[in-house]
Amino acid sequence: MALATAFAFALSCSGLGKYVWVDAYEEPPQGEKPYVIAPGDVILVRVFGQDQISTRARVRSDGKISLPLLNDVRAAGLTPLALSNELGKQLKDFIKEPLVTVSLEDTGPPTIYVIGEVTKPGAYPLDKSGGVLSALSNAGGLTQDACNDCIFVLRQGPSAVRIRFAYEALLRPAGKAPAFQLRPGDVVVVE
Repeated sequence: MALATAFAFALSCSGLGKYVWVDAYEEPPQGEKPYVIAPGDVILVRVFGQDQISTRARVRSDGKISLPLLNDVRAAGLTPLALSNELGKQLKDFIKEPLVTVSLEDTGPPTIYVIGEVTKPGAYPLDKSGGVLSALSNAGGLTQDACNDCIFVLRQGPSAVRIRFAYEALLRPAGKAPAFQLRPGDVVVVE
């Protein structure tokens, strides 16, 4: 997800006005989840009997890949199976009964985004042991105009969610805020 995409996602979520405080947030059951393609991943697209269309592609920061005949196609946010089904539908205009498989060859580095009232907004590598406070620190801390209890984590998924934090809660050892773990693709927004 490019920074512009992260910003657009943040604006679309912040317009909803709905959020849940971190102490009331319940993580949905994880279970066995299929892998979701992300920017930076390298995928292999094979079209049976069509070697000239089959390709290996890195998912760009805008979440798309370039393919022969189809040009730019959104890949980020889809499972390999969902992408193969989508490509099969799109290729029907060019190939009779296309059989498409998509496999993951390499995963990109996990990234989070920090935007809003921070000194250095941008994309940052996900620190597996760090949480929201670490992300804010990586982004240079809050600006003078930042609202100390208007820190949100925007988490994509089947149902996007805004999780609200107060800066003071991140500093004290009690509650869920200091232990909250960020996931790849999360967007930290400081208003």
